[in-house]
Amino acid sequence: MKARNALLAAFTLSTLATAVQAADEVVVYSSRIDELIKPVFDAYTAKTGVKVKFITDKEAPLIARLKAEGANTPADMLITVDAGNLWQAEQEGVLQPTKSDVIDANIPAQYRSSTDSWTGLSLRARTIFYSTERVKPEELSTYEALADKNWEGRLCLRTSKKVYNQSLTATLIETHGAEKTEEIVKGWVNNLATDVFPDDTALLQAIDAGQCDVGITNTYYYGRLHKQQPDLKVKPFWPNQNDRGVHVNLAGAGVTKHAPHAEEAKKLLEWMTTPEAQSIFAGVNQEFPANPAVAPSEEVAAWGTFKADSIATEVAGKRQAEATMLMDRAGWQ
Repeated sequence: MKARNALLAAFTLSTLATAVQAADEVVVYSSRIDELIKPVFDAYTAKTGVKVKFITDKEAPLIARLKAEGANTPADMLITVDAGNLWQAEQEGVLQPTKSDVIDANIPAQYRSSTDSWTGLSLRARTIFYSTERVKPEELSTYEALADKNWEGRLCLRTSKKVYNQSLTATLIETHGAEKTEEIVKGWVNNLATDVFPDDTALLQAIDAGQCDVGITNTYYYGRLHKQQPDLKVKPFWPNQNDRGVHVNLAGAGVTKHAPHAEEAKKLLEWMTTPEAQSIFAGVNQEFPANPAVAPSEEVAAWGTFKADSIATEVAGKRQAEATMLMDRAGWQ
């Protein structure tokens, strides 16, 4: 009997030790690549002693993996890009609401889930870029105006299959309604100078090379390319400054529904909204901090300031299916 009790005690102590050890580590599934998130996690570990183990993949496989693992998942947090993807993760039931006064104070409501299932951590503007050789900035005004006849044969777009363009279209639907938005998108398609591009970098290079004069891309792609090619003959233009503002999307995160260490994950998420973490998270990818109290990096600040669209970013998810069908009808490949 004594031997049995001793064995039980040893087993209990071993189990508790394992639990304590596990609590010193947070597991993150991330669609952001290693080099963009490791500096943030290294800083958190240095500050708290809590290790962050991360697994990277595309957003769709990560969400599918969380669903398949269910209550047995090792993941405590999901990090991904675009509010449309975060909204999708929320709808798939792989995130849990995480109410936090810290997050609410640091991140504006338009960049958070209305159910507290996720929060934005960095921002990117999907804005107009133009050739400094062939376009004067005063010729530009709004996203909608790129559908005008004077841009015929001069516009470049990325494929409609990418969520970034689906989210932009979703916010246009929210602003103008489906009928007007379809008219705008058809105008864009009619004005294309060439086939749609598979990525934003190729689009910016096409503007620089003279294949087209204007295009719509995320700002951080420009930041990366400009760093490699300082003589790039392309610049950003901030549209719709006299009405709703520039379309802004985000990279963000949420605590997983079956997080083994939900409280530790919440602490990490809260810390990631603080000035210390925001400067790292946004800075490594040439993005804007989601916390308005934090200034962007020197490189990003050089692009100038702008008025951002105040539409809640989760609209990108709510209208994603509608936007995708509309783009298809309009002939956006």
